[in-house]
Amino acid sequence: MAISRIVPLLTGGFRLDGGGMFGLIPKTMWSQWTQPDEQNRIALATRSLLVHSTHGLVLIEAGYGDKWTAKDRAIYELAPRTAVDALAEHGVAPEDIAHVFLTHLHFDHAAGLTRLEGNNLASVFTNARIHVQRQEWIDALANKSTMTKTYFRSHLDPIESQLELYDGECAPLAGFKLLPSPGHTWGHQSILVQSAKETVLFLGDACPTIHHAHPAASLGYDMLAHESMRSKAKILHEAAKNHWRIALDHDPTHAMATAIETDGRVTLKPVTPVPLDRVF
Repeated sequence: MAISRIVPLLTGGFRLDGGGMFGLIPKTMWSQWTQPDEQNRIALATRSLLVHSTHGLVLIEAGYGDKWTAKDRAIYELAPRTAVDALAEHGVAPEDIAHVFLTHLHFDHAAGLTRLEGNNLASVFTNARIHVQRQEWIDALANKSTMTKTYFRSHLDPIESQLELYDGECAPLAGFKLLPSPGHTWGHQSILVQSAKETVLFLGDACPTIHHAHPAASLGYDMLAHESMRSKAKILHEAAKNHWRIALDHDPTHAMATAIETDGRVTLKPVTPVPLDRVF
């Protein structure tokens, strides 16, 4: 097999409004799943996968990076931790990464692609090819979002020459498959990684936490709410049917989960807990 090892990484932590994260689900319900702070924000992680492969080291998701002002850090309560820190704990330097796959280009997933060198912006993963859907790239450049501060040219322009753009489902590298999962954005994709031992599905914001497996748990930030619900249902049923392990991007406690279908509904059973004090 092309892939020998899949390693979950905890790359940061932050907080967003709980109502925004759970959309139509009332606070009386979602606050039983996760406790909000005095500003109604809930704790979220940012997570990646480090994949050892015959293609070289592959990183799935780049996190929010470190280009933030004190004001921005306070708004989101950004933890002082990045994908670079997480990789270093495994003896990996940014220049060792051969490929980076991104679900989409919102700041908490892609701002970690670049860093400040003095007053100049530079690519972090200088030797990597960066894989994203073409539609996502076009929309990011146009800032096509109801959120005015989520697509930033500061994490797009410096890496343009490293891009590999795709139009729909494909397998750009042996062991990796890109599965369009539109809804959160038009060009959102999930990434399927298959090794000899297991198959892992990185869902990004199609299902960011274990609680978002609930059919009605869509993000208030989704561009296409109904499409998001349909994408999530389809891919979760496929994961349960094929016994894929689910990698959770934003769950503050669980890095991995197993999809279980019962009476036509899929729930997620946690596999790997991660202590909150590592990021908060």
